[in-house]
Amino acid sequence: MKTDFQNKAARVPAKFKAEPFAYHQELELEVATLTNLGEGVARHDGWVVFVSGALPGERIKARVWHNAKNFSRADLVEVLVPAKERVEPRCPLFGKCGGCQYQNFEYGAQLTWKTQQVSELLERLGKISFPVNPCRGSPKQYGYRSKITPHFERPRQGEKDFPIGFLAAGTSRRIVDVPACPIATEAVNAALPRLREQMRSRAARGEFRRGVTMLIRETREGIATDHKAPVSERVGDLVLKFVAGDFFQNNPFILPEFVDFGVRAARGNGECKFLVDTYCGSGLFALSAAKYFEKVLGVEVSEDAVVKARENAKANGLSNCEFTAGSSEIIFAKVPFAPEETALIIDPPRKGCDEAFISQLLAFAPKRVVYVSCGPDTQARDLQMILASGKYALEEVQPFDLFPQTRHIENIAVLVRK
Repeated sequence: MKTDFQNKAARVPAKFKAEPFAYHQELELEVATLTNLGEGVARHDGWVVFVSGALPGERIKARVWHNAKNFSRADLVEVLVPAKERVEPRCPLFGKCGGCQYQNFEYGAQLTWKTQQVSELLERLGKISFPVNPCRGSPKQYGYRSKITPHFERPRQGEKDFPIGFLAAGTSRRIVDVPACPIATEAVNAALPRLREQMRSRAARGEFRRGVTMLIRETREGIATDHKAPVSERVGDLVLKFVAGDFFQNNPFILPEFVDFGVRAARGNGECKFLVDTYCGSGLFALSAAKYFEKVLGVEVSEDAVVKARENAKANGLSNCEFTAGSSEIIFAKVPFAPEETALIIDPPRKGCDEAFISQLLAFAPKRVVYVSCGPDTQARDLQMILASGKYALEEVQPFDLFPQTRHIENIAVLVRK
């Protein structure tokens, strides 16, 4: 099975390190595992070689393009013996566009692998050995993404057919033209051609002095393309308003199940009367949990998001919620709840929590902690710090697949105070 690999220029790049392999040297490799970036991992005489698009259990032919201090990278040239889980990608740009890593991987195998990766990250980065629940799959594996952000560089004078899309696989600057995206919803794809044409027409008039990141988001109001447009999404019984360009989970098909798990984990057996939701955004977890708690406090660094959270509480008839703008790292000194009656939800950005936040969390010591993460690697690091205090024990670890066909994993870890 040959791939769409295009041979690179024969000229050796000036910065290419010539050992242990020559530039474009071809190797036959057995792929053993995957990295958390979705790359196949193989060894050649003990030397690690990473190959994008290769799957565990495959024998492949790969062509080396980079040697680092203790590993090499190679392009997949041919699959000699395919894995039984290998499937035909739906997207003709798979392997060229960097948006998806697993379209060639049967969906059940994707879920199995994501479960294993969470377990491996906990052990390797957090020194935590704990049984991880099987990753919960999305009801839709394609056509699920309600928001995409195609972009383009500033077009040259008179250029009409410049690429509008996403970063090419393995690069940090080159853009692949993407006329349609199979993981995006039907409505998003229906709107994409018109918006691409608008961008090209504007470019022809010389309107752009720099590159542009577009927004195409399906909402209850229809397709939003203005980053500042007020929009809303229904999650369970709630209707939540937010600004189109702000962060809001963009797989609405699995979102109710994902939120419900986090809320139930915070609730536990009902031993907590109060909830603190840090990094609360426009109130997704706080408002979803409000009916189970006497009082809810949400904290968010973005004042605009806090305004939306307050509006959402009022619009949904929830009077027991308070939202405040400020750094989550200093909130614990102002929490008016007894720690032994308080549950805490953490949903930080990909970089995770800093040491100051974790130190204050441990000093406050709430009864239950629900750590929601889009970066299981940084989550494992943070969990190690929390568990090392001796104050908490892990109760459950549950991955969710909010982004089928990609390497991304959302993971919820539940801790209870000893």
